[in-house]
Amino acid sequence: MSKGKTSSILVWILMAMLIVGLGGFGALNLSGTVTTLGTVGDEEITLNEYALELQREIGVIEAQAGQAISFADARAGGLDQAVLANLIAQHAMDAENRRMGLSLGDENLAQELFSIPEFQNADGSFNRDAYSYAMEQARLSEAEFEESVRDETARRWLQAGLITGVAMPETYANTLLNYVGEERDVTIARLDADMLVVPTPAADDVTLRAFYDANLDNYMHPATRNISYAWLTPDMLIDTVEIDESTLRETYEARSGEYNRAERRLVERLGFATEEDAQLALDRMNRGEASFETIVDERGLQLADVDMGDVSQNELGGAAGEAVFVAPSGSIVGPVNSDLGTALFRINGILPAQSTTFEDALPVLREELAAERARRIIDTQIGDIDDLLAAGATVEELAKETEMEFGTLGWHPNALETIAGYEAFRAVAEQVKTSDFPQVEQLEDGGIFALRLDDETDATPKPFEEVRPQVLTDWTNSETVRRLQEMADGLVTQLEGTAAFDAFGLEARSEAGILRDGFVAEVPANFVSQIFGLEAGKVIAIQAQDHVVLARLDAVRAPDLTNPNTQQMRQLVLQQASEALALDVYQAYAADLQNVYPVTVNQQALNAVHAQFQ
Repeated sequence: MSKGKTSSILVWILMAMLIVGLGGFGALNLSGTVTTLGTVGDEEITLNEYALELQREIGVIEAQAGQAISFADARAGGLDQAVLANLIAQHAMDAENRRMGLSLGDENLAQELFSIPEFQNADGSFNRDAYSYAMEQARLSEAEFEESVRDETARRWLQAGLITGVAMPETYANTLLNYVGEERDVTIARLDADMLVVPTPAADDVTLRAFYDANLDNYMHPATRNISYAWLTPDMLIDTVEIDESTLRETYEARSGEYNRAERRLVERLGFATEEDAQLALDRMNRGEASFETIVDERGLQLADVDMGDVSQNELGGAAGEAVFVAPSGSIVGPVNSDLGTALFRINGILPAQSTTFEDALPVLREELAAERARRIIDTQIGDIDDLLAAGATVEELAKETEMEFGTLGWHPNALETIAGYEAFRAVAEQVKTSDFPQVEQLEDGGIFALRLDDETDATPKPFEEVRPQVLTDWTNSETVRRLQEMADGLVTQLEGTAAFDAFGLEARSEAGILRDGFVAEVPANFVSQIFGLEAGKVIAIQAQDHVVLARLDAVRAPDLTNPNTQQMRQLVLQQASEALALDVYQAYAADLQNVYPVTVNQQALNAVHAQFQ
């Protein structure tokens, strides 16, 4: 990519960030005598810079999640630390660029600013008023914005210089593909209890007690943490929440796109300079001389470049929409002359139209709105519950004075009943100490809880009489497998090579093309890993719970690296590995720069910014 194009894209990104992001950011009050959050060498990280980037990242997450997130949740996910670390790395690079004298010149900077359509008049000339207005809306001086453009461009140049030419060798991809794509063909036979000449005898109590004592760890009551808790979830309140019909209808109308959607199609568009060129390409495909993928590749493109995703007929418009939406899935339509030129369209799938009436949507809408309102009700109670706990209230008293419910639990890692099924509860239950005071914690569904560790109970053996049936089953299985293993030991060497399994009275089956991550039915869980450790022609006996499996490795096949699909995968592996290596090089360099240019952070200033986000 050329320097001009890179800078142009950069300016667009910055303007989107500044004009859109700061539109909401202006509501934050960060005025005061302290303007610097920290330093990297002689480079300053400003409060506004950190706050802007933090708000922008929160906006990105909200857009991806499709819902608002609280600042507390953002911090819990480490977003504030990630933003600060990124700014420190950027300013370390700025310090290095200034040492080297690397910067975007005034003439090139002006050209980039003049080329932005938002800053142009109708005749393409630079509109000073539009530029000044944008800076005013962003609450930046022109000098600050232009300096940020210079810094970001210089960082990109430095980064490009670091990672250009960084690539994984082809041997890496070949080795990985050989490992992942290698296949195994095996012959399998199962040895069951009914194949024993002498059946496994019944065990007396002496034998069972000896087995019980030798395997006592299998018959233990787990160590438990005895916990008392109070909790409140939206489900506990949902029956008490009333949602009026007008609100339900307004929500239905606002979300009509979810309930009523026109037919959409998964479409790829391959454009051509002329209708004749498009027809020639279509004729080649119809004759079987080339595939759609081949034509795309010949044009110097990738499938991602022609993929339109899922589109409606209105989005395609005109002749293209009419042609595509009457054709069946899997067909190639064209040539079609549209406003964007002549093209062929491949239809990869059809997403049928959807129509859901208000009455049909009502039960789900009512439940969703009631649950959301219940969550808000719970949120409003957190402060009061915090105050009660701060005043010394117990979890029992919380249940008496609030809508929370009291419960007790002998918690252990395998406990999943009621509140123990929540990860948030499990995390606190695992760490809490008897000396800890209860605190309000939040559950994944918007509920809350507070708990107290009363005491702990050590693991204890279950009485023999209580588990005798299980001990009998376990001993019988163990003894059966031991006898079957003796039988298998006598067959292993005889079955090696190409010996016929049925010659030994075994009912065998073949499995071909097994991959390292493959699945084979009716075999022990470690079967695949075991056969990938065998040499061709060798036999192994693998024990299961109550039987033994004999497996012979018949063939080992390396992947066909000349196969087009394999070659495509190979290129993808090389690309991803090279990108990962380039990122490692960049991160190592950025980390080293932070050792060269000392970093300081004003924690009080950091807290002040965070307070504005609460």
